[in-house]
Amino acid sequence: MKNFKTIFKFELDNYFKSKSYMLLTIIIALIAATLMFIPRIVDSVKGEDDTKDSGVESEVNEEDLRNMAIYNPEGLGDMEMLAGYFSDAKFTECTSAEEVKKLVEDEKAEGGFVIKSSTEFDFYVFNKSMDNDDMEVFTEYMRMVVKMEYCEANNLNLEEYLAVEYAEINVNENILGKDGMQNYWYCYILVILVFMVIIAYGTTIASGITNEKSNRSIEILVTSTSTTALLFGKVLAGVVAAVFQFGLIGAASIGSYQINKDYLPNMLGMFLDIPGEVLLTFAIFGIGGFLFYAFLYGALGALVSKIEDLNKTAGSAQMIIMIVYMVTLFGIMDPDSILMKICSYLPISSYSAMFARVAMGSVAMWEIVLSAVLLYASVIGMGILGGKIFRNSTLRYGNPIKLSNALKNLKKED
Repeated sequence: MKNFKTIFKFELDNYFKSKSYMLLTIIIALIAATLMFIPRIVDSVKGEDDTKDSGVESEVNEEDLRNMAIYNPEGLGDMEMLAGYFSDAKFTECTSAEEVKKLVEDEKAEGGFVIKSSTEFDFYVFNKSMDNDDMEVFTEYMRMVVKMEYCEANNLNLEEYLAVEYAEINVNENILGKDGMQNYWYCYILVILVFMVIIAYGTTIASGITNEKSNRSIEILVTSTSTTALLFGKVLAGVVAAVFQFGLIGAASIGSYQINKDYLPNMLGMFLDIPGEVLLTFAIFGIGGFLFYAFLYGALGALVSKIEDLNKTAGSAQMIIMIVYMVTLFGIMDPDSILMKICSYLPISSYSAMFARVAMGSVAMWEIVLSAVLLYASVIGMGILGGKIFRNSTLRYGNPIKLSNALKNLKKED
């Protein structure tokens, strides 16, 4: 295509010479990597402190303990044992339920308990935060009290009873296929990511074309090169910029996680411990889906002359993307459903549906290859179709051109 390389380089330079684009990419990548290294650094510093303090018995400062209140008229349980459950708190023993309530109301106690029986208690708290688990901890304490009473009433040895109650069961789990619980969260995140990339960069490509049309610079461009070269140059530059930006951030996050995974919470593995074949599938289908919609957005951008008309014209594409997004998110739970299988072969949805099936279920290699071939064949078709719509619409000004009318004009030409 005439002057394709020149257009591609020019559009790509616009991205990489943009300070906001480069700064945002580098800053987010650095933040992601730094966050993964923080636990390692903290652990290292803590290790040095522990070495310095070795042999010195640490004492709990009573002033740092939380104040709690308790009313226990029947004298159930044991305060020493209770202190073991609430190692970060000290208890004030009250003479009535009203005293407990008053201490909590006056915020002299963070929480209070009124024991009615071995199986019932009232819990008082002034403002309960999301991470407050005092009620659950006290419930566990009361369960132990019940066990103690039962053993005492039946002349049983408490230690022997607890050894049976909490007997260690060794389980050897062997997952021969995919671990749905392990794979669900990173699949969920990657589906959201590809949705965001398509919407963000697709809109950017369409806006760039509309701006060129509104300021009439497109009239100069089409006299020196073909509209197909213009569209392909803009779209492919956008794809490279998106892959670079999200690839760098992803590589920084996943790479830093792999280096520091021994120091990080296990739950992070649900988001970042992604198998290589899943990442490869995501890249193949994600880039294909992005290309498909990028060409569509480019064609839609040529249908309008004013930037304020773009949202209305691009609404149909955004609606399709939103529907695919919702279907895939709900379909992740059942990747082998008929709906997900159909969506994994349709070019408008295979970029996320097939990836979700590979990550969460069992998919034959021929299915993946067939879906990828259909997707990239559709990308080429959409690129050619978009180029034709672009050519017929760039020099038409005024009211937005309907996509249906643009397609009808192409048929008349043919």
